[in-house]
Parts: sequence; structure tokens; C-alpha cells
Amino acid sequence: MPRHMKAEELMATDLVTLTEDETLAHAKRCMERGRIRHLPVVRERMLVGLVTHRDILSASFSFLAEVDPKEQRRIFISIPVKDIMHRDVASIGPEASVTEAAKILLKNKFGCLPVVDEKGELVGLLTEADFLHLTVRLLP
Repeated sequence: MPRHMKAEELMATDLVTLTEDETLAHAKRCMERGRIRHLPVVRERMLVGLVTHRDILSASFSFLAEVDPKEQRRIFISIPVKDIMHRDVASIGPEASVTEAAKILLKNKFGCLPVVDEKGELVGLLTEADFLHLTVRLLP
């Protein structure tokens, strides 16, 4: 991994985001359509939370045990993502090294790391997949 590569050089910037009042049903549809596992939650471009595929699965098991699919959809439409999102989300600045970002992901067993600017606005997202793509590019 290039030692001087910055987070902004590897991060995805074409992001799907949620607002706090959007529903679990909407979050689930976004994940399925985009084949993504992490959805940053923003308020006026500021990162306020994160919803993961694991959160959606967990909500399914806890809220929807022994409920038919129609009832599951009805319930998911009524639950805002703010009820399940992670609020204290670790993040990194765009100028941080990818080595630093990788260490944070590994140490904490995170699947993604939001990238925010000095104002706290979401500017990108680094995921495990980004690091796999980088590894493939660097291998002979």
C-alpha cells in the first residue's frame, strides 16, 4: 500500500445517504438496489449516524420474529432509521493516510469508515471493498 496515499484518493464519493427520518424499509431498499452494506445518515450534509446491513438484519430478528413478510414491510415502513442508527461513528479526514484508515478499520473491526471534512460534512466513505480493490491493483 502506498505510504503517502490519502483517504481522499481511495474513498468513494458517489454515496447513497439517508436522513434520520427515512424508514428502515427505505434503507433496506437502498442497500438491495445498490448492493451496499453501509448507509451514512446525514443532516444538512453533516454526518450524524450510520446504518449497516447488520443493523437491518438485527432489526429484522428483534422486531419481526415470526411475522409474515407483508407485516414485516408494514413495520419497517413505520420505523425511522434514527431508531437503529449508530450515533457515535468513527470517521477520518480526507487528508489522513490510507494506512491510518486501514488500522482504524482493523482495530475496531469496522466495515467502513466515513470521511468528513473539517466542518463535519460527509465527503466520502472508505470500505473494506475499497482496500481489496487497492490490493488487487498493487499485486502483480
